[in-house]
Amino acid sequence: MTDPVVEKIQRHPKYQELRARRNPLAATLTILMLVVYYGYISLIAFDKEFLAQPIGSGVTSLGIPIGMGVIVFTIAITVYYVRVANNRFDALTEQILKDVTK
Repeated sequence: MTDPVVEKIQRHPKYQELRARRNPLAATLTILMLVVYYGYISLIAFDKEFLAQPIGSGVTSLGIPIGMGVIVFTIAITVYYVRVANNRFDALTEQILKDVTK
């Protein structure tokens, strides 16, 4: 039932290297994102007074820049992952496919 090409890829040493590099990075970035997002949501739930503090003499509260920071952080780690994937993971993937499709 399984495809022989898939089995060759899964046994390939470069594929094992790819998984060893990609999975910890993905897990780390996921955990960071969850901490930032749920940290912000926890602030909303448990410390509204902190987020409601006005910035300067205007009407903008502290929650607005912190919320924007969450969005910027999400974009930044996405850009970081895409760059790592394009520079490191794609090269390994090409090598694997070259070796397996010979």
